[in-house]
Amino acid sequence: MIVSPIRHPYTAAMTSLDKPDIGTTSVKWRWPSVHPEGRKFVLLSAVICLIFALLAWETLAWPMAGITIWVAAFFRDPVRSTPTGEGLVIAPADGLVTMITTVPPPRELAGEDGLGDAPMTRVSIFMSVFDVHINRTPIPGTIKRIAYIAGSFLNADLDKASEENERQHFLVEGADGTRIGFTQIAGLVARRIVPFVKVGDVVGLGQRVGLIRFGSRVDVYLPAGTGHRVVLGQRTIAGETVIARLGEADRSIGAAQ
Repeated sequence: MIVSPIRHPYTAAMTSLDKPDIGTTSVKWRWPSVHPEGRKFVLLSAVICLIFALLAWETLAWPMAGITIWVAAFFRDPVRSTPTGEGLVIAPADGLVTMITTVPPPRELAGEDGLGDAPMTRVSIFMSVFDVHINRTPIPGTIKRIAYIAGSFLNADLDKASEENERQHFLVEGADGTRIGFTQIAGLVARRIVPFVKVGDVVGLGQRVGLIRFGSRVDVYLPAGTGHRVVLGQRTIAGETVIARLGEADRSIGAAQ
């Protein structure tokens, strides 16, 4: 009798790694791929660099080579291992937790068919130009609403950026009816919010839903009765860091060290 090998539960979700059984081998580090949205920018900067090099303009060619490498790094799209478990809310962005506050939900996500009107906990994650900018859904479910609002390009670290900057709201409804809202917010350098999904799409936990070019912030709105598990100053990893568990009111207590 031939016995099939037991597969690690994450193997199916990480097919791009072409990874054999975890019990028989290890995973080697590799360069993250560049997201298709960024390849045109990498190509453009590389062509400019080549032109400078062919013209022997070394003082321009070397800085342009550095810019080309940075652009490729900016649009990197690493594979992430998303934890599994009931009620997990996963960080939608790489970056620094800069604000945790209680606020009313955005009017574009409020109402009976949205997040309601009662104040809720908002966790803000700031992405620098050095962070991965692929954003992911914090819970699995169905995209119920996407609302794009044109606006200013203030520093995304400012609280008023949530109401004045260019932004895009998402409303995701889980299988149990729980709704989570999160918002992509453009910043000083960011000039384009790019969605990968549309209303009605069914998304898995940690699935890629969009990106912001270049730098910015993502806000997550936690439902009533759900406390955060992250602390100010903590760095999050999109698709991996658990920022809350639905229905768990206990808040994290921590300090910078």
